[in-house]
Amino acid sequence: MIFAWLSVLISIAIVVALFISFWIFIFGDSPFLPAPMHVAKEVMKEAKIKKGQNFYDIGAGDGRFVHIAASKYGANAKGFEIDPSVYLLAKLRQWIFGWKGTIIRANTNHQSLKDADVVFCYMMPKCLKKFQKKFEKEMKKGSKIVSYTFKVGTLKPKRHIPKNKKRNSIYIYEL
Repeated sequence: MIFAWLSVLISIAIVVALFISFWIFIFGDSPFLPAPMHVAKEVMKEAKIKKGQNFYDIGAGDGRFVHIAASKYGANAKGFEIDPSVYLLAKLRQWIFGWKGTIIRANTNHQSLKDADVVFCYMMPKCLKKFQKKFEKEMKKGSKIVSYTFKVGTLKPKRHIPKNKKRNSIYIYEL
């Protein structure tokens, strides 16, 4: 009897999580589309992250950028992911593969970026345009924004690594 109720509750939780994920995918600003691991490694190399820096991935997806920042560069890496299904995928990867860093299920709009040394984003232009105000308001002078594929609103990149056959453009901004 208890197993039947437990099965029903788990099924309901899965359906609710999938519904929320579907809602975010259809009506949200950026869908979950992971960059290939070789691209993630190249983007992080270009970001020039230093040991001990605070690295935030807004829209962390499965956590691969957080993991690389923490394990390869020694950053205090934290990722924010709003989609419950994608968040669970990130936590599962941490558990199974021992991925490093912290993944938090949260809306980045409600998280402070004041301590960030480097913020990474792989989002659609509409979403990046909205975040430009948050970046300029909250991030400290000298901090960096690294955006994969799309420009961040009207900000002028300090460096632009053009698209090639293996990956899209990388934009690096310094505030």
